[in-house]
Parts: sequence; C-alpha cells; structure tokens
Amino acid sequence: MIPTRTRRRSSLVAGAVGLMAAALLLAGCGGAATGNEGAVQSDGSVDLSKVTLIVGDQKGTSARALLSAAGLDDTEYRIQWQEFTSGPPLLEALNAGSIHVGMVGNTPPIFAAAAKGTFKMVQAVSFTGKGDVILVPKDSPIKTVADLEGKDVAVAEGSSANYNLLAQLDHAGLKYSDVNVQNLQPADALAAFTSGHLDAWATWDPFTSQAVIDEGARVLADGNDLLNGLNFQVASDAALEDKATKAALRDYLGRITQAQLWAAQHQDEWSKVWAEQTGLAPDITLAAAEQRPPTIVPIDRSVIDSEQEMADTFSDNDLLPGAVDVSEYFTSEFNDYVSEQAAKAGQTP
Repeated sequence: MIPTRTRRRSSLVAGAVGLMAAALLLAGCGGAATGNEGAVQSDGSVDLSKVTLIVGDQKGTSARALLSAAGLDDTEYRIQWQEFTSGPPLLEALNAGSIHVGMVGNTPPIFAAAAKGTFKMVQAVSFTGKGDVILVPKDSPIKTVADLEGKDVAVAEGSSANYNLLAQLDHAGLKYSDVNVQNLQPADALAAFTSGHLDAWATWDPFTSQAVIDEGARVLADGNDLLNGLNFQVASDAALEDKATKAALRDYLGRITQAQLWAAQHQDEWSKVWAEQTGLAPDITLAAAEQRPPTIVPIDRSVIDSEQEMADTFSDNDLLPGAVDVSEYFTSEFNDYVSEQAAKAGQTP
C-alpha cells in the first residue's frame, strides 16, 4: 500500500474538493433543465433538429476536430463546443450544468465523485498509458523516479497525470510528500518547464510529444505498465434524464466511438487535422496519435474495479477526504449501442 501523505497536503486537496462540492450545490439550485425540453413532441417523439448538445472538449482529445476529420460531424442536432484545459475544469462545468457531455481521463471523475457530482461515465476507451509520462529536461541529472525526492514536479491535480505521478512515486519507494508538487495546468506547466523552473513535469499527450519534440525533454517514466489507460465520456445526470438530450447524446456516443477508431486507422490523416485544430506541428500530433491507439471497452465490473482501486489509493494517501464509492457513477446502458458502432468502425469484440 502507498504510504499516507501529510495532513497539510490532505487539507489542501480536501479544500479543493470542498470548493467543487460547493459549486455543485449552487448549481443544483438551478434545477436540472438542459434547454432541450421543447424538442419532445406531443406524441413523445424527439425532434433532433431542435436539440443542442453542449460538448466539452480538450486540446488532448479534440473531439470536434476528430468528428470533422472522420466525416461524422453532420449531426441532425446542433453541437455547441466548449474548450477546457483539462478534465477537472470540464467536470466542474458539467456538474454546473454548463455542458452535457465531455471526455476526461481516468482520474477527474474520482475527484468529482468525491465532491458528490451529478454525472455518469457512459463510454470507455483505452489509449494505453504510454503517453502519460514524467518528463525531465534533456540535460537533467535525474535518471530515475527515485531521484525526484525533494524536487519540484508540476502536475494538474485531479488529472490522469496526478495518478500516474502517485503510482510512479510509489513504485520507486517514495511518498507523494517526498516531492514538491506544483499544481499547474498544461500551458503554465510547459512554460515553467521550458524556462527551467521545474525539475520534472507529469503530463499526457499531446503535451508529452510537444515537450519531447520541441524542447528535447526526456521521458523519465511512462504509465504503460502502471495505468489502466482509460478515458471516459462523462454525461450529466440532467442530460441522461432529459429525453431529447439523451437521444442526441446516444447518437453522439456512436459517432465519437467510430471517430476514435477511425483515427487509429488513419493516423497520418488525423494528425494533420489535429495539428490544424491545436496549432501544434503535425509531427507532434502524429507522435501523439501513434502513442495512443484506442480500444473501445465496455463499462463492466473490471472497469469499475480498476477505477475503485485508483480511488482507494488517493484516499489512502489523504488526497481525497475519505473513501469514495465510484460504482454509482457508471452506467452500462449504452454498452450494446457503443459496441455496435465500434463493430461498424472495424473493432471486433
């Protein structure tokens, strides 16, 4: 078991979770309307042309560009996109009712669950853990994760990189409190890393490939053998409870599933579109795409258990205020439909 961290650190993380919980409480006062109630006809059918699905997007996932590149953006309903720097702020927006769905890594839902969020994980895809890494500058004397003791390490707390850092330190025999963690979002972390203000940076692709290719950063350790590599499409309870929004959501999950697998089969083509959308060089996005071959997985007991193990690890290290049961934040109701769409895109069960 990973050793328990200091109480000072616990209070900081508990405070962050508390702020999220307060935001969710205030958001809950506004009701659960999605804005699409008028799309349900008198006979109970849904007019999708009257539906707006609000989707959260990240630079690392680029769902908007992905649907366009795969030729799957011709939806009957309107998609309104909102961009976020990482999973934690995306989930805050989801719980506040600002968006209906978005993709996040394996860790943000755990912190949102600890804050009593109102959401469900509705689709799962594994990208492996190879793109989740700890980076050091090219001329750094640091050779192993154990050498990070006492060093300044950046990570976006509550992100998938947060768990990778925790797991890597444990694997090296260190506690989380043995390093000086700097809570930075990717853009700020990259600036601090390249200017020499950090000893290491725990991050994910495409930021991994950007730092390696543009800055000559060295991969100290990747999460391929320690992480489940999962990402989730996460939907608000309000979206799932509204008939019209749920109809659009179901269609969106099918499209994004097909698009994710299309990208795996057309890495060159996808990397060029991804580069245009992000402003990154095509060689960076191609390297990121090659490190992230997706596999659609059903939401089942193994997925839930893997996430629960992560949640327990955070709790055991005082990175969460108490135990968290993640099982209630999953739904398998879209499994069959998602599997059908994956089969259309060429993934065999």
